[in-house]
Order: sequence, then C-alpha cells, then structure tokens
Amino acid sequence: MTRNTLLLAGLLVVLIAIAVLVMQKPGERSSSAETGVALAAIDSIAVDKIEIKSVSSSILLQKNGVEWYLQSPVSYRADQQMVAGFLHDSKSLEVKNVVSNKPEKQSVFQVDSAGTRVTIYEKGIEKAAFVVGKSTSSYSETYVRRSGSNDVLIVSGASASVFSRSVKEWRDKTIFTTSRDNIKAVRYQYGDTTFVLAFKDSAWTIGKDFAQESVVNGLISSLSNVQADDFVDTLAQRPPKITAQIAYAGTQLNFFFVKQGEKYLVQSSASPQWFEMLSWRASEILKRMQDLRKSGR
Repeated sequence: MTRNTLLLAGLLVVLIAIAVLVMQKPGERSSSAETGVALAAIDSIAVDKIEIKSVSSSILLQKNGVEWYLQSPVSYRADQQMVAGFLHDSKSLEVKNVVSNKPEKQSVFQVDSAGTRVTIYEKGIEKAAFVVGKSTSSYSETYVRRSGSNDVLIVSGASASVFSRSVKEWRDKTIFTTSRDNIKAVRYQYGDTTFVLAFKDSAWTIGKDFAQESVVNGLISSLSNVQADDFVDTLAQRPPKITAQIAYAGTQLNFFFVKQGEKYLVQSSASPQWFEMLSWRASEILKRMQDLRKSGR
C-alpha cells in the first residue's frame, strides 16, 4: 500500500469520525428510539374536550351527551364528522424520528409559540398535549413537540392542516336535514308565481303534468340535506328583497339573492341563524317549472 493511499485512508477515517461527532452533537440528534410509538394515546369515546390554540385563533370543542359543540369563540353545534375525523387523525399520529432537543431550534420547526397547541381531555382530565409545527419538505410528515418536552419529533399519519382549521370549518353547515321519505310535496314561490311539486299515485307531478324523474331525484336529494357555504352571524343591513321561498317537510327556506359575490342569504324557519349559499349550490334547489316539467307535456 503506497504512502498516498495510507494518507487518504487516514483522512477518510478522520472525516467519518467528525461526521459521527456532528451527528451526535447534543441538541441535534437523529434517533429512531421512538419510531412506531403513537404520539397521543387517546380513547376517542372517552374524549370530551378539545382545545386548539394558535396565533390567530383559540377554539374550544366540548362534548354534550353524544354530540360535540363549539364553545369558543362562538357557541354552535359542531360538525360531528369533522370532530370524529380529528380524533381519528390525532390517534393515527406516529412518531418517526427525533430531530432536535435544543429549545432555540424550536422556531425552525415552528413548534414554539408560532405552532398550534392541541390539548385533548378525557373525562375532564388532560390526556394529550402537543404543539403542531410545519410540514416536512416531503409534506407527508409533520414536526411536532409534546408539551413539556424539548424533543422535536417527526410524525406521520395526518397533515398539519388537520390542526389548523378555521372556526367556520368546525361549525355544522347544515341548514336543514330530513329523510327523503318525509318529502311528499315541495311548494315554490317566486314573487307572485307559485307552483307545487307533489308525489301522487307513485309519480311526481306539477299540476296535471308529470315531472322529470331524474331531475326530481336530484332535487329531493339536495332538499333532504341542505348545506351552507358560510355563516352570517350579524347582518350588516336589512336583507334584500326575498327571491324565493321553498316549503316542504314542515319547514320553509327563504332565499335572498346578493348580486355582489353571486350568492344567497338563506334562513330556515327552523332556526334564527342566517347562512350564505353560493349560487351554484342554490341552483340545485331553486328549480323553475320548466326545469321540473317532463318535456312533451
């Protein structure tokens, strides 16, 4: 072996040793000791309170009986599927690695005050608490830090966006819901024009005319589960002139067209809450006689 070869081999050993020392530098470690461990060991059935705090919002969700409600910043029924999905995603978070334990590095991963602090309670007792930071470069994993710990973890199983939803996304956007079987007649009123779509003798009719079955099926599906796009908690001014009224299954829906934004203000007789509905969604409900009447009649 030549002298140059020996020198190169020795240099390689030194470089490897330096790399190992750098990797093991206190506060900047990469460890797989926790790989496969659940970040939050929670029982979805037992969870009864969730706090989600970020720089821009503070959200409190609480269980009342079997249903979830927003308590802050507004008091409103929560989207039950959204809460169930959140708990599932929280349980699915799996620790993949530890990337740092230096407090001064927490801001790099946004697991400091810039992160989203999540606290989950079971029967009123804190069960899990962690700060969600930014996504990794692959966007398939997220940086997280357990409350009270300096360890910055990489976790998989859910996107960081799950923990940064707006208040609007947590609220139940249902305007009215009922079984399709409860809808036997639908009364429309547009100004002075009124007509009734009714189910008679195994067929949908408008007066003496038959209705298009495919169109009516889509309409009944939409009427059985009417959803909003947003909420109007305070009207800035009196609503515009009413555009349409729909009455069915013991409920009346009032629609007010707002030209700016191409949307409707909607209110149900079942609730004092005002909603916003985009025009494309409203068009699935606001049908005219010519839309429903069977052609050729």
